[in-house]
Amino acid sequence: MRISEEHILVYDSTFDGFLTCVFEIYELKLKQVSFQRKNQTQESLFGISTEIITDLKKADRVWQGVKNKLSARGSLRLYYAFLSEQPQVESLLLTYIQQALKSTIPLDSDFGNETVLKVSQIAKSVGREKHRMEAFVRFKLTKDDIYFANIEPDFDVLPLISKHFKSRYADQKWIIYDLKRQYGLYYDLEKVDVINLTLPANFDPTQTTNEFFTPSEIEFQTLWQNYFQSTNIVARKNTKLHIQHVPKRYWNYLSEKKP
Repeated sequence: MRISEEHILVYDSTFDGFLTCVFEIYELKLKQVSFQRKNQTQESLFGISTEIITDLKKADRVWQGVKNKLSARGSLRLYYAFLSEQPQVESLLLTYIQQALKSTIPLDSDFGNETVLKVSQIAKSVGREKHRMEAFVRFKLTKDDIYFANIEPDFDVLPLISKHFKSRYADQKWIIYDLKRQYGLYYDLEKVDVINLTLPANFDPTQTTNEFFTPSEIEFQTLWQNYFQSTNIVARKNTKLHIQHVPKRYWNYLSEKKP
């Protein structure tokens, strides 16, 4: 009996890259597959590694096919789950897509299906992180007259918060930079672009210093801290409830939490 070899599909970590992989799986009728992101590749003794070049036309064909079989919410869950970056999430989403394409009814409302339930749970976690980023991002005015904010979310939510900040802060230039993934969004009063920055070696993202930020920004930070302290009623302090709403991992980037 011949054991079929596993095909390891190496792609560029983008959603379009993943969809291109799905296209190739169907095109080449691959049975045993696994995925590796290009910046996380590992040698395999038992599999055949193939680099998949992102093809937007192929990706769009897959995406249109998926959207025809899922509700709008189901398609969105798939995208949110991909942005979770969880280990082997691609294999889970491949199963989700394969089941959706075979199903004669929309699959995404069948929570008795283990795959559907798992994708939904992951997407929900990503959605919570998206809303937290929209609530907790704090901009600081730089000497270049650009409002700058740095974040380190658990999931890759920058693509999900772009629309919110473009709409809310349409009259000012801003950058939201993901320190964990080393890329950001830059809004120039017209459009939002994806950027990569080389931050100075002495840049401390948790501090507001006069080396990088305007004097007025430093004054504002001080005023905000004083206001926060003056409105804090010690007798009514509920640390447990507060942490539920504002987890400690966000505190480094909130000016009101600075000592």
